[in-house]
Amino acid sequence: MSSSIPRSAAVAAVVSAALAAGLLAGSASASAEDGAGVRIHDIQGTTRVSPLVGQQVTGVTGIVTGVRTYGSRGFWIQDPTPDANPATSEGLFVFTSSVPTVAVGDAVSVNGTVTEYVPGGLASGNQSLTQLSKPVVTVLSQGNPVPAPVTISSWSVPGAYAPAGDPAAGGSINGLTLKPRTYALDYYESLEGTNVRIGSSRVVGATDPYSELWVTVKPWENANRRGGTVYGSYEDQNTGRLQVQSLVPIAQQPFPKANVGDVLAGATEGPLDFNQYGGYTLTARTLGTVVDRGLERETTDRQHKNELAVATYNVENLDPSDPQEKFDALAKAVVENLASPDIVALEEIQDDNGAKNDGTVSAARTVKKFTDAIVAAGGPAYDWRSVDPENNEDGGEPGGNIRQVFLFNPARVSFTDRPGGDATTATGVTGRKGHAALTVSPGRIDPANAAWADSRKPLAGEFVFRGRTVFVIANHFGSKGGDESIVSHHQPPNRSSEAKRLLQAQAVNGFVKQLLAVEKQADVLVVGDINDFEFSGTTKALTDGGALYPAVKSLPRGERYSYVYQGNSQVLDQILTSPGIHHFAYDSVHINAEFADQDSDHDPQVLRFRP
Repeated sequence: MSSSIPRSAAVAAVVSAALAAGLLAGSASASAEDGAGVRIHDIQGTTRVSPLVGQQVTGVTGIVTGVRTYGSRGFWIQDPTPDANPATSEGLFVFTSSVPTVAVGDAVSVNGTVTEYVPGGLASGNQSLTQLSKPVVTVLSQGNPVPAPVTISSWSVPGAYAPAGDPAAGGSINGLTLKPRTYALDYYESLEGTNVRIGSSRVVGATDPYSELWVTVKPWENANRRGGTVYGSYEDQNTGRLQVQSLVPIAQQPFPKANVGDVLAGATEGPLDFNQYGGYTLTARTLGTVVDRGLERETTDRQHKNELAVATYNVENLDPSDPQEKFDALAKAVVENLASPDIVALEEIQDDNGAKNDGTVSAARTVKKFTDAIVAAGGPAYDWRSVDPENNEDGGEPGGNIRQVFLFNPARVSFTDRPGGDATTATGVTGRKGHAALTVSPGRIDPANAAWADSRKPLAGEFVFRGRTVFVIANHFGSKGGDESIVSHHQPPNRSSEAKRLLQAQAVNGFVKQLLAVEKQADVLVVGDINDFEFSGTTKALTDGGALYPAVKSLPRGERYSYVYQGNSQVLDQILTSPGIHHFAYDSVHINAEFADQDSDHDPQVLRFRP
């Protein structure tokens, strides 16, 4: 959604603080005399920040190319007579605060203050949007043709994503001269506020609740067979992705519903904006038509008699206050799409009254409602184990007390109960007749470790399948909240949340090594919402010393994803195997992340093997 944070009071303070901190490079000395006779490209300049930031300018003329009547209200103007410099945009946003009184095609003259608005605030690391604030607008004429759009296409967007940040500026790219023929972020910045168009483009991020979707203008770029764009490394950011919104209020024209792989056909045209939640965004004055390509939800293979099937599924803040339809849909997915795994590790199971913050920590009602729904869907009568957290000590939605829960089919697998587990008691490793065992089952791994402060603690359980002990450790690592986006003015972006996940991964890796030290060929599965990529430092820490292998790497590169964010199909959920698990079948079952209608925002993962 386009940023709706109130700007009128915030912009000046943000810019002043940014200038004081040296984050926004701008100089008042670059202005025309008295701010008169300034053209739009003079305001935009050749860097990300206007050389006239903070100045009052008068008589800035242009044609209105788009009007936004909701959220951050204002309109875009464009100079129909551009200069010859590809680095300077000819478009500009005019922030009005109230509903604009101009119309597309009006020729206007604007007096106002040049400001740099940082969507999300300075702490977000976002780039800024150059705009005119506190405008005085004069309509000179009406019904003028809108300047011809710049076509954004596969050949116009460079393959390199962004320049390296200036070390002298703390890694910021704000002060660097734009190179729109070299870097994709520079190319998009050189079109900030400009009337642009895309032709028929593949959808790579489904329509979300905020009426926006993502397309790619590079259909071959890391494409997979389902139509997505796979995110495979920090260096390859998929430059063809672009967010699309509509300038037409939903009450007048509902936003189309699209899944990954669909096509936004025909021309989509409008000003190029920059916002908090997606970066560069085509705010469509004219929106193409969605062509349904029939993406279907996947179904995994059923396990053979001698195979143990283990799944992990983030069910997105599930609690009894959720409609029965959500429980039924999730249950149906477990039975039909996941083929009723023998063990299911669930993440984001909330307590019995959800986000009501009254000290309740039990999740027995939540789990019963879910397991009853599974039976009603034709699935097994799952038994379950978990450890209740301390109230409001595990992060997530306040009052929700999310935790991991093991479901298991007692007709196929048994759980080894060893009493003593609670929110603060750590399970350990012991040897029993030459085999590893948990001292507490179910139990939490090192819950007093600072790595788990305000975060979910790993849940360890000991299972037996056909006489063989299998250890499963269910995880929900710290979120990526607080990280800068890939369109940050810092390049590379600051990913501060990684520090916590690294410590969490080291703790889990250490516990697995304890198990393997007692029993080298122990069957250990580390599963859950790891909240990090298969190539990340978090995953490397989990696998340190060969203790674990990320099973998602057994899949073709195009299948490695469980989540879609800003048009990038990426790995967050994982199952990792110990060396004793020699042969397995792994499946990332795509039933949610690519679809506008979702039961969860994560895709479940399933691993089948013979212990």
